[in-house]
Amino acid sequence: MARPNDRIKGIICILLSALCFSGMSSFINLSGDVPVVQKVFFRNLVALFLAFVTLAKNRESFRPAKGCLKYHFLRSTAGLLGVFGNFYATTHMSHTADAAMLNKLSPFATLIFSAIFLKERVKPKQAVAIAIAFVGSMLVIKPTASNVELLPSLAGLIGGLGAGAAYTTVRHMSSKGENSRFTVFFFSAFSVAVTSPYLIFNYHSMTRQQLIYLLLVGLCAAGGQFAITAAYSFAPSREISIYDYSNIVFTAIEGYLFLGGQIPDKLSFLGYSIICLCALWMFIYNNKFDKKSKSTH
Repeated sequence: MARPNDRIKGIICILLSALCFSGMSSFINLSGDVPVVQKVFFRNLVALFLAFVTLAKNRESFRPAKGCLKYHFLRSTAGLLGVFGNFYATTHMSHTADAAMLNKLSPFATLIFSAIFLKERVKPKQAVAIAIAFVGSMLVIKPTASNVELLPSLAGLIGGLGAGAAYTTVRHMSSKGENSRFTVFFFSAFSVAVTSPYLIFNYHSMTRQQLIYLLLVGLCAAGGQFAITAAYSFAPSREISIYDYSNIVFTAIEGYLFLGGQIPDKLSFLGYSIICLCALWMFIYNNKFDKKSKSTH
């Protein structure tokens, strides 16, 4: 269990991450018909530059912590799979909020992977809160059997699972003393190396506006990546993952402001309310549990 101050830091970081990633989704849509691989390349190119500058400025090592190299490759592979799935879903689904919601399956995947591989115990009340939040998420996404969006939906699902596996690996490396900024750097370098060959042979020409949007995609992604990496370094997933659902609210607001005035329906608003109330309840429960634990020691 994380200390109260660390948990609060983790919550702040995950909220900041959610805001950044919602901005990333908006700019992905605004960038138009640029191929998904090219969007992924620019997303990670900006993050690579910022991570390099941060490490160099702080005079930190560009080498992984002892025993972490294999986990970096595992995290990067799972993370890149998650990014591709999320970008494909965001680009091809008719509602950005639907794609965002599929990506919000990552906390569930993180809980499962953490319980299996990291042996982190999930309290019954925490599991109930997350289950209720999932019900709220279904009110937002309102899943249908539409064949038109079957492939993007599956891509979004795979993206959420990949992200959950990546976050679990980040948590494990943090316990080994790995620098979270180096984790971002390694993932970004790995992703740029994997996607570069596609651009060499299949570069899609862009307008100046599209280029600006893709650079903003990268900037938002870098901010979100730094923030969520730090979040799971401060606290285990079972204590803070539910706050990642704030991304849904941010995405809905941005959809209305920047993507043609999208207005969520009543079921979506009900889902947002359920998710926010679950997050509030989880925060109160964790604080009470900490006070009770201190009083018994």
